[in-house]
Amino acid sequence: MFGNRFATRINSFAAGAAEYWPDLAGKPSLAQIIQRAATVDGLTELDLNYPDHVGADPTEIAKVVADCGLSVSGLAMRYYTNPAFKRGAFTNPDRAVRREAIDLTKRGIDAARTIGAPMMTLWLGQDGFDYTFQCDYAALWEDEIAGIAEVAAHDADCLISIEYKPNEPRAYSVLPDAATTLLAIKEVGAANLGVTIDFAHALYADEQPAFAAALIQRHSKILGLHLNDGYAKRDDGLMVAAVHEQATLELLREVKRGGFDGAIYFDTFPDASGLDPVAECAANIRTVRRMLAAVDIMAGDNRLADAQGQQDPITAQEIARLALAGQTTPS
Repeated sequence: MFGNRFATRINSFAAGAAEYWPDLAGKPSLAQIIQRAATVDGLTELDLNYPDHVGADPTEIAKVVADCGLSVSGLAMRYYTNPAFKRGAFTNPDRAVRREAIDLTKRGIDAARTIGAPMMTLWLGQDGFDYTFQCDYAALWEDEIAGIAEVAAHDADCLISIEYKPNEPRAYSVLPDAATTLLAIKEVGAANLGVTIDFAHALYADEQPAFAAALIQRHSKILGLHLNDGYAKRDDGLMVAAVHEQATLELLREVKRGGFDGAIYFDTFPDASGLDPVAECAANIRTVRRMLAAVDIMAGDNRLADAQGQQDPITAQEIARLALAGQTTPS
């Protein structure tokens, strides 16, 4: 059931190592980080990065996760192993480097299947450009589409979810927003392709997250949901609903109405602010649970559909605020 599965970014759990592991010499191991994450009340699973978190034998890390009472919801590709990837992964001008990125992704998909994880997330942040006249845009697009098509065809039973982002590390990403990502998915035409919507990415793509989700669910499917928050200027990674409470509530309502039932993943950066990652993650889970309770209240309130049918924000906003307070009528 939607709202019973929660995952998180595990790199944050290395923060404050000296305080949490006072006898530790050096950096904590991946196993120690996972064990710390497992202490979060309500956490059910983890997303792992490939190849960063997965060794030569993927079953070893799967066992570490399972021994902590968690599961692996999916892997996410990271293209850092070769410095040449800075100029692109699937769109690299060097054919050999491009081939390396595609083959690395295929190995990641194989690792996900070995672990028993159903999904590989592609964040193609290196695919883009920084200058005018730097590239042939049509050729860049063709390379991106061809790369996605090849990895999607590698294992038709593995879900491939594209996580879009406007920029960073490149000044302009090839896949910067929901609409462009949907165009790419349409061109590829693979049944196992879908989208990961990241709340902060949508904000600074100048999207209303719930509207982006509605478009994705109309033309493709949401395979991943990353919650966080920010000020719509960059990927701040703040706690869920810290800034955009109603927009977060609206997104949760939209994805639930669309039938999404996957894990809710917290792509937040408590380590950047010196926060306790265990406390921060637990707070995110409590926040989402309260919001999902509000979604259920709104689902039983016919006045919201009526207000939206009339495009009446006065009534609709009041209904949303009351639902967050656990009410349907003013007290």
